[in-house]
Formats: sequence, C-alpha cells, structure tokens
Amino acid sequence: MSWLTNVARPKIKALFAKRETPDNLWRKCDNCGEMIFHRDLATNQNVCPSCNHHMRIGPKERFEALFDLEPELIPLPTVPTDPLKFRDEKRYTDRLKDSRAKTGYPDAFAVAAGAIGGFPAVIAVQNFAFMGGSLGMAAGEALLEAARQAVQRRAALIVVAGSGGARMQEGILSLMQLPRSTIAVEIVREAGLPYIVILSDPTTGGVTASYAMLGDIQIAEPGALIGFTGQRVIRNTIRQNLPEGFQRAEYLLEHGMLDMVVHRHKLRETLSRLLSLLMVAGPAEPGLDAAEADLLATGLVPSAE
Repeated sequence: MSWLTNVARPKIKALFAKRETPDNLWRKCDNCGEMIFHRDLATNQNVCPSCNHHMRIGPKERFEALFDLEPELIPLPTVPTDPLKFRDEKRYTDRLKDSRAKTGYPDAFAVAAGAIGGFPAVIAVQNFAFMGGSLGMAAGEALLEAARQAVQRRAALIVVAGSGGARMQEGILSLMQLPRSTIAVEIVREAGLPYIVILSDPTTGGVTASYAMLGDIQIAEPGALIGFTGQRVIRNTIRQNLPEGFQRAEYLLEHGMLDMVVHRHKLRETLSRLLSLLMVAGPAEPGLDAAEADLLATGLVPSAE
C-alpha cells in the first residue's frame, strides 16, 4: 500500500497536473487595450503595433535601442542613503530597497558610453520605474558624472528624461539638484559638445524646469506627457478649459517648445544624423586623442591615411 501511496500516486498526479502559465506572457496596451505577446512587444521596442502607443521602457532597453553596439556602463558616485531620516507611510530606506529590488538599479539614473552611428556618445537614462524617476541627490551626481564622461571622451551627452519631478523624501537637497544639473549641461557646452534631450512619457515637475528643457536639440516621443504642473491644478487655478492635447508632445511641437517628435523606431537614425551635423570632429579615428582629432577636423593636418 505504501508503494502505491508514495510512488505511483504522485507520478499519476504529476502526469495530469495543470501546468502553471507565467502571468507576464501578455501585456495590455494602456491606450487601446489590445493584448500583446511579450516577445512581439519586446521586438517592437515596447510600442503597441495597433495604436503606436509608446510604453515606458527602462535603461537596458534604451541602451540596446540607441547604441550601435553594447555600451560601457559608467559606475556612478554613491550618495548618503537617507540624509533627512524621512518617513511617511514607509521609511525612505524601505522605499529605496523596494525600488532597487524591483528595477535592479541603485537609483533612477543609469549612464553608459558608446557610439551612435559611429559618433561617441554618453547616454543618461532616467528610469520612471524607480520611484517615478524622481530627482534626488543620486540623480544629480549621475548627471554630473555623465557630463564629465562626455567631456573626457569628447562625446555628445544625451539625456533620456522621464520623471514625476523632485524626490520629496530628500526635501531641499532634492531641489538643489536643479542648479547642479544645469551646471552639468554647462560643462558640456563649454567643451563645445552637443547636449541632446529625449523627453519620454512622462517628463514633469522640476525635471522639466531644469535639464529637460535645456537641450541644444529637444526631441520627444509621440504622445509623451510633458509639463511642469498637472492639468487639474492648472485648470482649477485659471478656471479655464484646457486645449485638446494640452501638455502632449505634439501640442508642444506645434507651439515651438520642441524641435521634433520622433518615433522610437527612428530615434537611433535621427540621433546619428544629428550627431553628424553637431559633432565637428566627426567619428573618432582609432589611436587619436582629442587634440589630434580637433586638428584633423580643421583640415590643416592631413590624416595618416
């Protein structure tokens, strides 16, 4: 009896047991409601094939889509974890632990260096999945490090912005990152290098009031929500109905706040074309330092070829 109970019966049950199906094989489009198979969605760069809705993606997907080859990840400076000992419904330290476990990143920014169309570039991506991409001390340090790396490598600085604004758990220390991010932009400009911003959905609050609107070229993804204050607050303040499409990328393009709205599939091609116009020295030749590359760009010194 024990053989039937301990051996035969479990094998029979396993034979007819229902297989557990992962719950992440399909994703519903937030715009049109269509269910999309996860592999098809990943192949399409998280853009809905039916309505062209651009879903949010993380740094890893951004780097894969924008760089020519696998980039070099830039280690970022560490900052104090909880300088204000802040607590609301949860401790700030607990929120950080949850976001780090969820995203696999230490904070809201990730920075990598590589090439786009053969031109050197440093890309800093703001991850909305990490506490709404909120701007804190770590983000300020990340932007400054990205600027330093761009100058050191004679590369363009490209920032993919996506944030709900400043990180309230860091108070005034968060707000101080607004001028610090502006300094990061100036470091790049003083070196004569291009600074390009890609505004993804959403880009709001203090981020919009600082580095997100300081680009030499302002690009947005289709349908991206871009603004400083929420529509409800504006509507209740001015007591007026807002125009259709207000604070969306297409509306801002029409009213001169953006240079272009570019589909995610064409971003690398667009960036490559822009860098070919903005990078005076052109694609770096192997074995040349920055000074030699600048001399070659003038045409006064012939290439070894």
